[in-house]
Amino acid sequence: MAETESQYRLPEGSCDCHFHIYGPFDRFPAGDEGRFTPSRAFTIEDAFAHWGRMGVSRGVIVHAVGSGEDNAVTYDALRRYPERLRATAILRPDVSDRRLDELTEAGFRAVRVTMIRQDGKPVSTLGTSYEDFRSLAPRIAERGWHAQLWIESSDLVAAAPELEKFPLTYVIDHMSRTMADKGHEHPDFRAFTELLKTGRYWTKISGADRNTRLGRPYADTAPYMRAIVAAAPGQVVWGSDWPHVGHSAETMPAMQDLLRLLHECVPDEATRRAILVDNPTRLYGF
Repeated sequence: MAETESQYRLPEGSCDCHFHIYGPFDRFPAGDEGRFTPSRAFTIEDAFAHWGRMGVSRGVIVHAVGSGEDNAVTYDALRRYPERLRATAILRPDVSDRRLDELTEAGFRAVRVTMIRQDGKPVSTLGTSYEDFRSLAPRIAERGWHAQLWIESSDLVAAAPELEKFPLTYVIDHMSRTMADKGHEHPDFRAFTELLKTGRYWTKISGADRNTRLGRPYADTAPYMRAIVAAAPGQVVWGSDWPHVGHSAETMPAMQDLLRLLHECVPDEATRRAILVDNPTRLYGF
């Protein structure tokens, strides 16, 4: 019998800490996000239906460039479902204090900062650039926000001394985007797990489908997930990365694979509940 999402149903109060929404396009037109541009609308109601099949009740919207840089679709969802949602924003340095206050009141809790590299060069088109973040940091710190960083472990280790000058907490996307052939004993990845132990840094055990070199069922990413949880289980949250934009039909993740990986890498029920329920409550203020 084929596996289904319901076989790995998550505990009551579980939170999907990394997902995206798009549309409806007649109200919130799609932007150009390159290969990450959505093929159709994926609304907040679609997300709720997706969650219902696996037991998730709360979530953190990571606002996407493909949803427009004004954060409007995410703001709208937060205003309509304040008990169930928090969010990460894309910001520009000229954002007004009034708008920052509006976003905070609605449930935005972080700025999405892109520090990932392609061909050795920073990519700043999928979020707030690091340069913009540096000017924004004092203003978001005043409002109790944190910074969500899309960054590789080697760059994180290099950037940490400057990052720690700001009075902020940092959430590292997708297990520090460490590709699965790098080796979980690599000094940069080990240094990343040591940063988690300080309490200034968190990470999302998400993005196995982005980090894998072998494809489904992503077994080559399991050592990284286990190492993260072993190092600092109190600094870890989980995310689905739904709706998995950028994948082809052949590489599109199946949620049962991602949920099975979570259960295999976090077999202890109490630890799994902390990652899914308790840690997101602390980090996002549910």
